[in-house]
Amino acid sequence: MDYDLAKIISQFQIDGRLVEVAPHGTGHINDTYASRFDTPRGQRRYVHQRINHRIFREPEKLMENVERVTRHLRDKIIAAGGDPERETLNLVPVRDGRTFHRDERGNTWRTYLFIEGARTYDVVENLDHVYSAARAFGEFQKLVSDLPGARLWETIPDFHNTPRRLEAFEEAVGCDAAGRAAGARDEIDFVRRRAGEASVLVDLQRQGKVPERITHNDTKLNNVMIDDATGRGICVIDLDTVMPGLVGYDFGDAVRLGANPAAEDERDLSKVCMDLAMFDRLARGYLDAARGFLTAEEIDHLAFSALLITFEIGVRFLTDHLAGDEYFKVHREGHNLDRCRTQFKMVADMERQADRMAAVIDRYRTGP
Repeated sequence: MDYDLAKIISQFQIDGRLVEVAPHGTGHINDTYASRFDTPRGQRRYVHQRINHRIFREPEKLMENVERVTRHLRDKIIAAGGDPERETLNLVPVRDGRTFHRDERGNTWRTYLFIEGARTYDVVENLDHVYSAARAFGEFQKLVSDLPGARLWETIPDFHNTPRRLEAFEEAVGCDAAGRAAGARDEIDFVRRRAGEASVLVDLQRQGKVPERITHNDTKLNNVMIDDATGRGICVIDLDTVMPGLVGYDFGDAVRLGANPAAEDERDLSKVCMDLAMFDRLARGYLDAARGFLTAEEIDHLAFSALLITFEIGVRFLTDHLAGDEYFKVHREGHNLDRCRTQFKMVADMERQADRMAAVIDRYRTGP
């Protein structure tokens, strides 16, 4: 769909002349653009996003979450002597003072300051990046752990609720809306053989053994900006799914990609594995930031959580494939099935290395 981007961008409090605007990033959900402006302070860049209404049905609540979290992070960063324009996302308000603009078609748009001198990596390039990104996620969880006020909104209810994801999967198999079930029989059987462990984390929460926390809920390592000069993870981005959750799912999702040397949609499954050296750096980075506020029960289940969320995300990709690619953006025929197969290869390799993963967690639970 074509948008009048210049008109949309003009609704935000940006002083200067728009020089250019173009698509930006590789996200699956929202439409993202980057702009460049000539301003009284020199050239500045901004990021503009159209929130996907099919996924986020109540964008006002989503934006309330984002505004509360980024304001809290900004206060914490300033108090610690950090750089609030680089270490957290900064919303640019609309000219009427709101945090978002609703265009004439009903689309919801927001604008952030562009973080200069840093970038994200779809595939990690070295172990230092793994450590830095994992530490950034642990630091993020720690900083928002004392967010004041009411409970955040659930922008997608039951987002990381593995039993509910299995229910949706079985519905998709039964409906077979796109006529694809016959071509995914091996993957369907893979899911059903492992369904018994789907409720472990939600059962622990229900029993009061692990606490609900504020979590990111999409901790791919490409959601951390890595500083070009220092290699340090400086800012956690993509806050649409920041809401109440369990830290195990956050840690596990970071492992899902951060400990896999291949791409999320790699077709050559021989390249896909759970790299133990990458897992070691990721676990150390995360626990170096987070061990001080995590409970023993949470730490005990970190290795299992990596396996569980990788399984869950594979189930989600498979469900979307069976439903006709309604949720995730696809760029080729069978794209979601490719993504599913990559996750399931990781699951199988994690099962093989489960004892080694648990030993790594034990090594860092009290310090390096």
